[in-house]
Amino acid sequence: MIRLLYHRELFLYHLKYGIINIIYQRKKRNIAMKKIPIAVENFKEIIEEDYYYVDKTKFIEDILNDGAKVKLFCRPRRFGKTLNMSTLKYFFDIENKDENRKLFNSLYIENSPLIEEQGKYPVIFLSLKGITGNTWKDIIIEIKGKIFKIYNQFEEIITPILSESESKIFKRLLNKESDEGELKTALSFLTLLLYKYYNQKVIVLIDEYDSPIISAYEKGYYTEMKDFLKAFYGEVLKTNEYLQMGVLTGIIRVAQAGIFSDLNNFTNYTILNNEYSNSFGLVENEVKAMLDYYDIGYEMPEVKEWYDGYSFGKDEIYNPWSILKFVQSKELKSHWVNTSGNALILNMLLASNSTVFDNLNDLINGKDIMVYINESIRMGDNLSPNNIWEIMLFSGYLTVKEKLSETMFTLRIPNKEIQKLFKGLFVDAVFRESNNVGSLIQALVTKNISQIIKSLEDVVVNAISFYDTSKKYENPYQALLGGFLYALDDYYIMHPNMESGYGRADIILEPRNKNWAGYVLELKRANTNDIEKEAEKAFNQIEDKKYETLLKKNGVKDIVKIGLVFDGKKAIAYY
Repeated sequence: MIRLLYHRELFLYHLKYGIINIIYQRKKRNIAMKKIPIAVENFKEIIEEDYYYVDKTKFIEDILNDGAKVKLFCRPRRFGKTLNMSTLKYFFDIENKDENRKLFNSLYIENSPLIEEQGKYPVIFLSLKGITGNTWKDIIIEIKGKIFKIYNQFEEIITPILSESESKIFKRLLNKESDEGELKTALSFLTLLLYKYYNQKVIVLIDEYDSPIISAYEKGYYTEMKDFLKAFYGEVLKTNEYLQMGVLTGIIRVAQAGIFSDLNNFTNYTILNNEYSNSFGLVENEVKAMLDYYDIGYEMPEVKEWYDGYSFGKDEIYNPWSILKFVQSKELKSHWVNTSGNALILNMLLASNSTVFDNLNDLINGKDIMVYINESIRMGDNLSPNNIWEIMLFSGYLTVKEKLSETMFTLRIPNKEIQKLFKGLFVDAVFRESNNVGSLIQALVTKNISQIIKSLEDVVVNAISFYDTSKKYENPYQALLGGFLYALDDYYIMHPNMESGYGRADIILEPRNKNWAGYVLELKRANTNDIEKEAEKAFNQIEDKKYETLLKKNGVKDIVKIGLVFDGKKAIAYY
């Protein structure tokens, strides 16, 4: 045994100082390391400027072997969608084809027979990232700006071959003077012109196709955007004789938009499909190679715990953004921040019942949940509370643990990074207010009841200003405060609708330190003009039904009971 321990210590000694020596020798020889491509999404820039590149060019071969005319890839943000689209652009683009060919030297696709497809097609590459106008008028201006950039790229080569009528339309689109009708046909019209010039069908790449739809839902002009995009995408993707292939990326497939409904040769690839499962994000051997290259391979076990765990089809995937940020900073912490889809989550949270909050509580405590998943999400007035799981799954907050049937799955939080993010999701992303957390924690620990009431009232004022509290939701305050109070998880365990005593308390806050006070909250919407009396009635309900039983059972001795009644955005408490 002593001898084994000796050899183990000797091995660890050589391993440690061997790694240090490798780093020292590399620095001594002054070997230039490849740059870390943080937020660099242009394929040409990555290759020419000597950034570290994980070879994903098999994606090109797979795209070409795929018979679907139009393909939609749905992945979370910052999982490499834009870089893959940029790679396709430089591979297929007929312009500068000889120069672009050099970019693929020594990469997978160079040794594929399909390298012959390089530089054969005109390419339209449209990114809809950043379409965030507050009004429909603002959005139209932003879309006109996107179209201007594309038309400006082709103005010099196309202008000489235009007919008089084509020239008038082209100039209006180029000068941002077109009406909505012409704007809807801007992409399809450009494919016609490019075909006319090159005598070759066109490849259309649309990155973040759903970004305007999500923004429109948040800002309140969803119907206008849905109708516009149905024509804008439909004109170029449906029965377009000048289209060679269409490739789109996004987070979700929006069922109601109707832009794909008439396509016979269309395929949607989500994280639930085995096809293209490792085309986005990083697999383990790619992560290990990167860490070894930067002399931090010894961090692999911790990196796996923090950033691995996403299930994309048949592959287990690491978050590429977090890996790059870790390589840069050498810090194991939450690097990935995703704010897309939060208005959707808030809307569904407001309409949620106790089952949703029970599931959220299970997830935060490391458990799995079993839910129904539909790959196409219906937005507008058709969203149901259960859609929250689809939004979270496709946005990257959750991942699949097991597929039970075509539509039933068990979901879990993928890794330590998301576990950390998840606790503050509703505060930082949904409620857009984090200052209240610190003051509320202090108030709870010190039993400052007036500050507790003020903090909870502030949450409601900040979060519910976009919603009508007078109808539709039985108790939106419980949903709002329940979501907010999850952010206290390091200090208090939040039990929503928990059975305790002779009924179910709206919210129980159990302190992790049993020397602190525990809290029982009964929340009501004001039904009469005598709000103070209603608050007293809510307090008496806690007393009569002995909602404090759970806290007593778990060893909490100091218990505060609060009846809280909301009248719009105003809160009245009795305790």
